[in-house]
Amino acid sequence: MSLHMSALANAHLPDEQTSAFARDVVVGLSDQPKRLSPKYFYDAAGSELFEQITRLPEYYPTRTELGILRDRGADIAAIIPEKAALIEFGAGATTKVRLLLQSCTFSAYVPVDISGEFLNAQAEALRQDFPALTVHPVTADFTTSFKLPDAIKDLPKVGFFPGSTIGNFEPHEAYRFLRSAREILGVGALMIVGVDLEKDERVLHAAYNDAAGVTARFNLNLLVRANRELGGNFDVSAFVHRAIYNREQHRIEMHLIAKKPQTVRLLGTSLHFRAGESIHTENSYKYSIERFAALARSSSWTVRSVWTDAAKMFSVQALVAEA
Repeated sequence: MSLHMSALANAHLPDEQTSAFARDVVVGLSDQPKRLSPKYFYDAAGSELFEQITRLPEYYPTRTELGILRDRGADIAAIIPEKAALIEFGAGATTKVRLLLQSCTFSAYVPVDISGEFLNAQAEALRQDFPALTVHPVTADFTTSFKLPDAIKDLPKVGFFPGSTIGNFEPHEAYRFLRSAREILGVGALMIVGVDLEKDERVLHAAYNDAAGVTARFNLNLLVRANRELGGNFDVSAFVHRAIYNREQHRIEMHLIAKKPQTVRLLGTSLHFRAGESIHTENSYKYSIERFAALARSSSWTVRSVWTDAAKMFSVQALVAEA
């Protein structure tokens, strides 16, 4: 066992979730290049900051996707089978799924997320607002295989994966997720996916480097969280947010850059940073219509319909699971 894993094993950690966070932080920051998983952005403070990001004038994805779901609701409804069950992968705030439920007739809704308490609260609110809809929350990691409720076994299946979350996966992870979703939903199922599109680099730069600095606070909150939950001593002011567009990889990269040489103590481990050294925190891949269609085909889906805004900034795509 390596030094940093030994320190981790001896740490007194209160629960499995904190243990996973601790393990991933120590391992990720001991790697070269250093990295942290974007899944740890979303503590209470990070979730609130992300909600602020979605309302920023520079951040186009959320409002553009909502506009497509609202404006093309009738077109989406036209391809939904009768009495279908809607399965949302990674169910969060219900704003987008409510638009879909208002436009389309579903007999059941299955929100899937790892946070059971949040999921059940959202499910109860939807039951109140859509009394004809049966809601079956499933607490699971949506990126892995999980079992659908027996109650929807014989219903047509429609997956829902909004928010361009597909772009946060590495291409091989996106392939694996789409293959897993196909196995879960079955041959012939539909999948409604939000896909962010390639565009002018200046628009992308502004979206991830907003003038108000909210995205910077969101990124730096990873270090704030490590200090609070893991007893770290990061000097957060000694790091700066940087988001760049990697043209070759078709992706926005988010980094935290050390402004000076420093040593951070965390769980009995010393983590050394050079001036200018990066912690890579997130990728957000941008697709052309053609490149996403190729990804879908490789994972046994066919693109049936593509809906975009007038400026072709964002797309909502309907996929069909092939045999």
